[in-house]
Amino acid sequence: MGYLAVWKVLEEMITDLKKSGVSVPADIFNDLKCARTLINVLKADPARLETSQKIEECLNNVEAYLITEGQKFGDKYVEAWIKKLEEASRKVFDEEEKEKRFVPGMPRDQRWLRIRPSKEMPIEALKTLAGESNLSFEVQSDGCLIVYGDNERIKDFVKKMATKYSYKPEK
Repeated sequence: MGYLAVWKVLEEMITDLKKSGVSVPADIFNDLKCARTLINVLKADPARLETSQKIEECLNNVEAYLITEGQKFGDKYVEAWIKKLEEASRKVFDEEEKEKRFVPGMPRDQRWLRIRPSKEMPIEALKTLAGESNLSFEVQSDGCLIVYGDNERIKDFVKKMATKYSYKPEK
C-alpha cells in the first residue's frame, strides 16, 4: 500500500474541506501527524509489522471522518476523493517518490530529519539521542530540531526514537 501517497491525498482533502468551512477536530490532525511519523519509522525499520497496522489504523480514522464530512458536499465530491485514494493506495511502498526539501546550511551529502518536539519527546531528550547517535543537530527558529548526518545513523536514530518514545494508540 502506498502509505505516503494516501497520506498526501488525505492531507489535500483536509485542506479542501477547511477551505469550504469544515472544521477538522484535533484528533484527526493528530492521527494524520502520527501516520506521517509512523511512515518514516516504517521506512527506517520495515521489519516491524505492528507499524504498518498502526499506520493503517490512523489513515483509516482520518479517511472515515473526511469521507463522512465530504458527503455534505455531494456524492460526486466524495467519489472523486475515493478515486484518488484508491489510486494512491495502489502505489508500491518502494516506488513512492522520495521527498527532498532544501534546507539552507545542510551539507548536501548528508541526510536530515526535522522533528517537532512534544511533551512525549522533549527537545533536550532528542538532542541527547542525536548526540548518542553521532549526529549533528540544530534548533530552528520555530522550535523544531533538525538532525543530520550519515543515512545509516539517521535510520538508527529513528529506530531508537521509535523504541524509546513508542506510539501508544488512544482508546
